Amino acid sequence: MDTVDEHVPRAGEMRPYATVFVTRVIAQHRLPLDYSVRSLRIVDFLVDGLRKGGADRERVRDALLSLGAYVGEVLVRRAGAVWVDFDAAQRAYFGQPVGVRMPDGRVWNPLGKVLNRFEVGGPGESLQIFYLMLHGRARQAAA
Repeated sequence: MDTVDEHVPRAGEMRPYATVFVTRVIAQHRLPLDYSVRSLRIVDFLVDGLRKGGADRERVRDALLSLGAYVGEVLVRRAGAVWVDFDAAQRAYFGQPVGVRMPDGRVWNPLGKVLNRFEVGGPGESLQIFYLMLHGRARQAAA
C-alpha cells in the first residue's frame, strides 16, 4: 500500500484525501474499497497485515492515516456523519486533529480507531463492528 503524504489534512480535506488513497489502492492492488460497510472488513485485514508484518507505527503512519480517512469517509457516506476539526480539548483527548460528528451530535475518532486496531488488534478493535455500533446507535436514537 502506498501512502498519500505526510500532511495531516483538516476536516475539509478528508474526503479528497480518502479518494486519492482509494484510487491508488484500487489501481495498484485491485482491492474493492467502495465505501461500503462490507469494505471495512478489508480495512481490518489491511491493518492486521501491517501489524503482523512487524511494521512499526511510524513507518506505516501515512498508511494508517489513509485507512482512518477511509473509515471516516464510510461513516460520512453511509451514516450521515460529517468531518469536523477537533477543538483543543478534543485533540488532546483523541490524539487526532479531525474526526466525524454523527447526526445525533456524537463525535468519533476513526483515525484513532485505526491506530487502536494496529496497536491492539483483535475483534474488539474491528472497524466494521465500530461502524455497525455507531450506526446502530444513531438509528435507535432516531426511533
